[in-house]
Amino acid sequence: MGEAAAALLLAAVVLCGFVGGVVESKYMVYNTSQGIDPGKLNVHLVPHTHDDVGWLKTIDQYYVGSNNSIQGACVQNVLDSLIPALLADKNRKFVYVEQAFFQRWWREQSEIVQNVVKELVRSGQLELINGGICMHDEASPHYIDMIDQTTLGHQFIKNEFGVTPRIGWQIDPFGHSAVQAYLLGAEVGFDSLFFGRIDYQDREKRKDEKTLEVVWRGSKSLGSTTQIFAGVFPKNYEPPPGFYFEVDSTSPIVQDDINLFDYNVQDRVNDFVAAALSQANITRTNHIMFTMGTDFQYQYAHTWFRAMDKLIHYVNKDGRVNALYSTPSIYTDAKYAANEAWPLKTEDYFPYADRVNAYWTGYFTSRPALKRYVRILSGYYMAARQLEFFIGRNNLGPSTDSLAEALAIAQHHDAVSGTEKQHVADDYAKRLSIGYAEAEALVASSIASLVSSAETLASKKASTKFQQCPLVNISYCPASERELSDQRTLIVVVYNPLGWKREDIIRIPVNEENITVRDVEGREIDSQLLPVSDAHLALRNNHVEAYLGALSRDEPKYWLAFKASAPALGFSTYMISGTRGAKLKISSVYTYRTSRNKTFEVGADDLKLTFSAHSGKLIHYSNDKKSIDEPVDVSYSYYSGYNGTEKDPQASGAYIFRPNGTYAIGPNKNKISSMVVRGPLIEEVHQQISSWIYQTTRLYRDKEHVEVEFVVGPVPIQDGIGKEVVTQLKTSMKTNKAFYTDSNGRDFIKRIRDYRADWNLQVNEPVAGNYYPINLGIYMHDDTKEFSVLVDRAVGGSSMSDGEVELMIHRRLLKDDGRGVAEALNETVCSQGKCTGLTIVLKLY
Repeated sequence: MGEAAAALLLAAVVLCGFVGGVVESKYMVYNTSQGIDPGKLNVHLVPHTHDDVGWLKTIDQYYVGSNNSIQGACVQNVLDSLIPALLADKNRKFVYVEQAFFQRWWREQSEIVQNVVKELVRSGQLELINGGICMHDEASPHYIDMIDQTTLGHQFIKNEFGVTPRIGWQIDPFGHSAVQAYLLGAEVGFDSLFFGRIDYQDREKRKDEKTLEVVWRGSKSLGSTTQIFAGVFPKNYEPPPGFYFEVDSTSPIVQDDINLFDYNVQDRVNDFVAAALSQANITRTNHIMFTMGTDFQYQYAHTWFRAMDKLIHYVNKDGRVNALYSTPSIYTDAKYAANEAWPLKTEDYFPYADRVNAYWTGYFTSRPALKRYVRILSGYYMAARQLEFFIGRNNLGPSTDSLAEALAIAQHHDAVSGTEKQHVADDYAKRLSIGYAEAEALVASSIASLVSSAETLASKKASTKFQQCPLVNISYCPASERELSDQRTLIVVVYNPLGWKREDIIRIPVNEENITVRDVEGREIDSQLLPVSDAHLALRNNHVEAYLGALSRDEPKYWLAFKASAPALGFSTYMISGTRGAKLKISSVYTYRTSRNKTFEVGADDLKLTFSAHSGKLIHYSNDKKSIDEPVDVSYSYYSGYNGTEKDPQASGAYIFRPNGTYAIGPNKNKISSMVVRGPLIEEVHQQISSWIYQTTRLYRDKEHVEVEFVVGPVPIQDGIGKEVVTQLKTSMKTNKAFYTDSNGRDFIKRIRDYRADWNLQVNEPVAGNYYPINLGIYMHDDTKEFSVLVDRAVGGSSMSDGEVELMIHRRLLKDDGRGVAEALNETVCSQGKCTGLTIVLKLY
């Protein structure tokens, strides 16, 4: 066969006609070999599937195709049918993204099939793009988690195929971060980054100005060294209307058999050319991309490729435009070669609204407990990996692999984002728990090895077994609550995974009063006993019962707090022992309901807070060292979630934040009883803000920040109103509408209320449209002062008036918001046959 003939596709269709009563059969060969034509509009057909790593079904249900009553999707079928479809014609191409699925499938294949796939990758027919375990969210993950999950996928691709992905493909996340552009784009080594979701007002302006494709400079400090070519699709990541070719699709096929009814080749060619010219009118250069696929497509890949074979063949015969099989890499190379001057984009693409009154800013806070779980285990994973390295990886023993995979999957844009069905959220949490259990065993043995004698370490036998306290957030730690007598000592090892020395206060629940804390040299350490509040005990009892299946026999009487320090990447050991006559300081407790004094003060050294004794409200902050003296107010309210109407159905839900009025939260007559706890290390103010919000304001000796802890929930819904709970921290600062929020825990970006730098914002949601994702913190400043708030998990926040920071801390809603999940965001916890709304513990600093 000559080279010209070899370039033609092998796939064929049989055309049948009757000649003299005999059926005449012949092959119709479609020419799909067309490359780029410099003199025409080039339509790059990019076959792809978008496979959510959990959303309506769990990741495993999506892979094997079970639970199809929810959604008919089977990724195993996609990959199984894809390979023979590509082998049928060497001109066909396909891009695949989600390594969580691909690696599951890869492990099941024979060596013969694996070798075939490797050749498809080598030839460029199959291109693995983006390359992470999942297509991560860009609002809720910390940048370290984004790096970890991407690295995990790229390592596999490099090891198995000897290549690294060239293209970023974040087509479905709900807004796009600056960190994604420069750190997870340019600095990963991508040549371009493509995505699908930006604000509808921004998109329309960019279409008019032909600025959908830009050079995105995400980092102000790194500048042009980390910019990347980036493109947003004209509408979404799907084909043009009428060009869906899944086996059950309603789009017209290309019927090219003249002996059958409904022959429509010219109609289909005309439709294709019209769609191409329409997109060309909003795109620079003579290259456009048709994204030929969408969610869980190509379960029967032949139907897609058969239709595209015909389109390429007949469109190119028509000659008005040039159609070709392509990939984002080929498309990017063509864009680079055009030597076009691209407009510059800076900062990010948040917040995202897909229509009027539909800001996707609720998910910044949705499922706050899952968001915290991910954040805690992310830090734990970093420490566990270090310990795994220190003692040497044992292929037969416990490892961090399971936790690594669970955390990677949890970064998916329908996982940590909180936009999945409840049973899927449970699946993510279960995987994290299983991963933690294995890593916990590794950490325990590693710590034991590190603290053991040299002889024990050399023999790889640790004589001490260490327990950990994963439920200390609900005041439950069996290891520390056991009885301590003169003969028993509790050894506490504090490990520091950071690259600098740390000094902090350790808090663990105990039952004993007569105890002392000493360091490894036998020196007594400054310590303090604090009472465990009723709110924390109630939280403990409910969750311990759910955890154990029975009530805990004993409740801790105190929190033991002691000052600990640990060297960089090192550990320190402390001994807690029962000692008769010990002089451990028990905190003094004062209660303020009404008082002759108008105010009371807490704090030591330079930092002090002043509260109103009458109302219990914080009224003043002072720091003598920094010469700061500022009135401060902390308050709570909730936005009632809009339920939608027949004429205006857009409701508030897992994705969408659409408030319908604001209501203050507080006790009757605005009076709050305050319990003040004082001691040598910590001073606290405990306040029952309402029947379902408990606040602890905490100051540490030698620390220059305030810690505010909330116990929030269950959020009441007996009135039939869904609620979005916020706290406001108010100052007298003149901030001129400006505030700053972080980008995935890294850079801070300036925000201005009711303003967008890229277009003239038409304000239709003055609250939701000013919310931004917060992973690390939010701050504001005036000419003389700066006010910063750090968070312990991803939340949404804003500054709704000058001098004020507002953070959404919990959401419980009663309606679905119509974005596919088909379920209200109404999280509940069930134990012993009783279900209540979710209660969370959250801290701000």
